Amino acid sequence: MPTVRALLVDAFTDESLAGNAAGVVPEADELTDDQMQAIARELAVSETAFLRTSEGADRRVRYFTPATEVDLCGHATIASHVHLLEDGVVESGTHTLETNVGVLDIEVGDNGTVWMTQEDPHIEPVELDYDRVGGALGIDSAALRDVGADLPLAVASTGLPFLVVPVNFLEHVGGAEPDMAAIEALCEEVDAVGVYAFTFDAIDADSTLHGRMFAPLAGVPEDPVTGTASGAVGAYLRDSEAFEDFPDEMRFEQGHFVDRPGHVRVRVDDEVRVGGRAITVLDGQLVVPEADDDGIIEL
Repeated sequence: MPTVRALLVDAFTDESLAGNAAGVVPEADELTDDQMQAIARELAVSETAFLRTSEGADRRVRYFTPATEVDLCGHATIASHVHLLEDGVVESGTHTLETNVGVLDIEVGDNGTVWMTQEDPHIEPVELDYDRVGGALGIDSAALRDVGADLPLAVASTGLPFLVVPVNFLEHVGGAEPDMAAIEALCEEVDAVGVYAFTFDAIDADSTLHGRMFAPLAGVPEDPVTGTASGAVGAYLRDSEAFEDFPDEMRFEQGHFVDRPGHVRVRVDDEVRVGGRAITVLDGQLVVPEADDDGIIEL
């Protein structure tokens, strides 16, 4: 049976076994959809990036969770380009990446920080009952109503849509006991990939906010640190005028309540960009089952 090189790279951190682990398969041109899905299921991290050749960009990428393909993934993009830099495949500078949502610019810094330009933002306020949203998250609905007048519920997207739920204090975000079935129902109703709950009551003094993201529809009950959601929330905050003087850069912390702390740098001006560092923690060969002519993998 054939083998492929597969890596685990922890993104949005510079410490191993922290941040958000991404699978990276750097040479995936010969893999079928079923093989990529099987590899993602075997690596069992929230997303695995499969890098392929592209006619319209420097390279093509497809992202798979253990359960399904998704159109965009921030942390796997950061992880992939840190790996490519470490492997000498790319140098510092701007590179283009073809995704399912279009061609995006990726800026690789000399210090290993990678910036990902996201799609133009789209923010849509939604009318949902606070008791229902609070019940789905396992958070007292009063903690949502407390900030809802200034920061209403909305679906925000910079490539992937997320239901954005502001919460008053960290104790409520940290103490959330999500009902995954109820979260799935909410996401299906508002056409969102997941729910991002956040509070300005952060752990680190230099963090703008603390967030948690739940995406059971995509097979990811809780994502440790989420780049695409961070970009969407950054755009949401810019749209809401939550700041008297909007900052040039924000720092979103996430993952502490699943023992995978990390942070995302977010810039929102003419474009939405998310940035961070990453560290490779595993690099090896994975045996891949043969694929039949009909694309079905024989296990």
